[in-house]
Amino acid sequence: MPEILFDEIPSLDLNDFSSGTVEQKQEFVKRLGEAYNNIGFVSIKNHGLSDELVSQLYASVEAFFKLPDEIKKKYEKAELFGQRGYISKGKEKAKGRNTGDLKEFYHIGQSDDNRLSDYPPNIWPDEIEDFRAATSKAYSTLQAAGIQMLRAIALYLELPENYFDDKVSKGNSILRPIHYFPIENPEEIPDDAVRAAEHGDINLITLLMGASADGLQVLRKDGKWIPITALPDQIVVNVGDMLERLTNHKLKSTIHRVVNPPKEMMNTSRFSIPFFLHPISEMDLTCLESCIDENHPKDFDDILAGDFLYQRLQEIGLKN
Repeated sequence: MPEILFDEIPSLDLNDFSSGTVEQKQEFVKRLGEAYNNIGFVSIKNHGLSDELVSQLYASVEAFFKLPDEIKKKYEKAELFGQRGYISKGKEKAKGRNTGDLKEFYHIGQSDDNRLSDYPPNIWPDEIEDFRAATSKAYSTLQAAGIQMLRAIALYLELPENYFDDKVSKGNSILRPIHYFPIENPEEIPDDAVRAAEHGDINLITLLMGASADGLQVLRKDGKWIPITALPDQIVVNVGDMLERLTNHKLKSTIHRVVNPPKEMMNTSRFSIPFFLHPISEMDLTCLESCIDENHPKDFDDILAGDFLYQRLQEIGLKN
């Protein structure tokens, strides 16, 4: 496939895949594969999130993060290594960096009726009435959209369409409301401190609804950083490290970051809510044989998804 340098990420309609004609479905798979083979990002419309749900979600998330730190920290459980509940400011750092990101966040996992025994239960803040309902609805909606995306990816990889279904329907996926908090005195933070340093996501794919402010950038193949923006009715969906590993680099987990705003805007908040679609811990991430040949020798050791996640949690500072 010839290399394409996108100036912006491609936009696709998920309805073309889920309820379109045979031709529309094939075209969706082709364009998705082309984008994921080159830049690793697409924007998607008709993903299932309603405007009402998104408004309710952001309102409840913002209300939580406005709570005093001593209240938020009631929901931070060190023994869970950041897998559920609140994670306080500066705790997470990008792989290979020592300075923590300028953010705080909250982790929501599978519901109790879909939770495997090795996943911790969710932690819900008592102070925000709509938080549980809004985040739970967003979780189930984005998981359903993510399964459709993985079905298209499976077809692009010439696998059975439902290849990923039993690996992710009860997977250890995470909804992560993020608050990039205001910096009142920028001169007091480390020189290399940023909202989110350059990184690749750990999981199979990430689904991200529109953030409250600009700042997301992706590193193109030629080394140029380009801004990632999606229309209000779209979400951004990108490849994670697990999928890149499974496909032996055929699908690209592209490095991305959230840059600091101009100095005069450092005292403002930015909110973002990604959904990290993870498989069950037992999923084998061994490179697919179909993605290995003379020109693309196997580049990754065999590993299970749960072991890979454990390693990465150590690397980003959430697990000692």
